[in-house]
Amino acid sequence: MAYTTINDPSLYFQTVLYTGTGGTRSVTNDGNSDLQPDWVWIKNRGTAYQHQVYDTSRGATKKLLPSNTNDETTDTNALTSFNTDGYSVGSNVGVNQNTKAHVAWQWKANGGTTATNTSGTVDSVVQANTVAGFSIALATAPSSNGVWSFGHGLGVKPDMVITKQRSGGGWWTWHKDLANQTTYYLGLNQTDAQTNESNMWGGGMTSSVIGVSSPNSTLTNQPYIAYCFASKQGYSKFGKYVANAVIDGPFVYTGFKPAFLMIKNTNRAEPWMIYDNKRTPSNQINTVLQSNSNSTDSTAAGDYATDFLSNGFKIRAVGTGYANHTVGNKYIFMAFAEAPFVTSDDGGSIPTTAR
Repeated sequence: MAYTTINDPSLYFQTVLYTGTGGTRSVTNDGNSDLQPDWVWIKNRGTAYQHQVYDTSRGATKKLLPSNTNDETTDTNALTSFNTDGYSVGSNVGVNQNTKAHVAWQWKANGGTTATNTSGTVDSVVQANTVAGFSIALATAPSSNGVWSFGHGLGVKPDMVITKQRSGGGWWTWHKDLANQTTYYLGLNQTDAQTNESNMWGGGMTSSVIGVSSPNSTLTNQPYIAYCFASKQGYSKFGKYVANAVIDGPFVYTGFKPAFLMIKNTNRAEPWMIYDNKRTPSNQINTVLQSNSNSTDSTAAGDYATDFLSNGFKIRAVGTGYANHTVGNKYIFMAFAEAPFVTSDDGGSIPTTAR
């Protein structure tokens, strides 16, 4: 059996760096393959400005901000189109401020083609990429309080789900390694430790649906979006590690050389830390962005230091640093590949090299 079905991760995920111009422009990817993205997450690295996300299910110009609870808005000067190998932007300073450095993380779903999914108690509109383990689902909460569900289209139980009420509310995030599968959650826009709330995820996550709960009338009839992920060998991994509080920190096997890593301490109020192989092309990686903050690149070896390896990542932060704080603290992570540990090309299995 082949080690991986995805020899070229750039078909499904890419990071791009660019300098803003302040005017209309296209941003073109530079990976091995062209990537027309379905989910684009952009951050102005040079100015304290909000993270912004766009997707082809809601359509270009429809903006959500991961670091706060704002409603979805339409901005015709922000991301204006999804292109065959990237996207176009206008003059919005969050995506194209003149002379400022920007980063965008991009995922491929189903090319913007959606279908009605009837698996849940309410119908959803879904575009799914079952090969890459990623889907985008839109649904509207029912008119009465209580537990409900909607389909995600992955065909397997997800490992991580990021949800957002598009008319306000937090970025409530579920991960398979939280303390309880139906009651615990994290907020992508918050530093809080995992929170326990009765029936938070309704009946839970299954191979077909996302479980949800609307505990009061302010959440009924509201539109929701969910970004859903399942691990794929050699391409993506969603898991956990436990802090040991020394510079020779935990090693986490992913089965690939990471291109993107996001981690969060579930036991303490600490930031979400986002690493990638473009902003820091060599080890150690001391530079992060935080989904819960509009701050620019943060650089502190003691807090963040991590190595990307050929088959995983190694934490190098000190014992009081954000990435390795206090013996026994549990961290959850999501990671995507630059290259699988071993490819399955026609020429035979080829191991990847370290950085």
